[in-house]
Amino acid sequence: MRIGGIEAGGTKMVCAIGEVQTDKGQPGENQVTITERVTIPTEKPKITLPRMAAFFEGKGISSLGIGCFGPVDLHRASPTYGYITSTPKLEWQNVDMVGTFTRALGVPVGFDTDVNAAVLGEVTWGAAKDCDTAIYITVGTGVGVGVYCNGALMHGLVHPEAGHLLLQRHPKDTYAGKCPYHANCLEGLASGPAVEARWGRPAKELADREDVWEMEAFYLAEAVANYVLTYSPQKIVLWGGIMHQSQLFSMVRTKVQELLGGYISNEKILKEIDTYLVPPALGENPGIMGAFALGMREAEYRKPKEA
Repeated sequence: MRIGGIEAGGTKMVCAIGEVQTDKGQPGENQVTITERVTIPTEKPKITLPRMAAFFEGKGISSLGIGCFGPVDLHRASPTYGYITSTPKLEWQNVDMVGTFTRALGVPVGFDTDVNAAVLGEVTWGAAKDCDTAIYITVGTGVGVGVYCNGALMHGLVHPEAGHLLLQRHPKDTYAGKCPYHANCLEGLASGPAVEARWGRPAKELADREDVWEMEAFYLAEAVANYVLTYSPQKIVLWGGIMHQSQLFSMVRTKVQELLGGYISNEKILKEIDTYLVPPALGENPGIMGAFALGMREAEYRKPKEA
């Protein structure tokens, strides 16, 4: 069986084919191997979407999953379910992602945010496998947080926007913040563009600057501590371009323990934080693997129900 997956980002669209090794039907019971992949620039929808659909045509996929940049509409009863909504990428506002690929390919299309897809990938096959509550944090061009809570992806009023969590400022930080909406949110203070704007150079050129990474760890740990207190995850997966500065992991872990101050009296925080706050086990593929899982789940959802 073949499955299709899309990791739909603001600068690029990753489209892939996965080969499913068993026929048990449930994502966690299957092993999926990426057999083909293409990256397509995120240009105007009328250019990009046909190129994406053409990649999947004739490939024999049984369903498709899309993890998409947002905000998006995830409410099935809504007339705009499956749409990208109020994105700052104006040309992509009100684009019907689910409808476009359903009509083009004639297969069930699963849909969620890009970070929810990533956490689903890690829960299904990766670092958070067998957890019923976990989060995935990506820190790069923006900051996104995917939340898997009590065995389901979290949606709610819209969907979690925990990358815009409001933070206390580092006492030495005079930077105004990158986010146009909030002066002191995580994305505005700790994303890749924020690091570059504050220090005048991109993150990859600042590896030897202890003050840069002390401040970054301060903000990331503050956010993580708040996520621990609110979501109570059994595993936290932390990734994105900024986290390629590998020294950050130990700095963030130590600071999280300091901030929590022993209040969460659990061995995973107190003694096992090195295996609690981790990079993805799926490497650079949590998003696309999560998209496969979304597609497989949608196929199950669309199966006729027994009387």
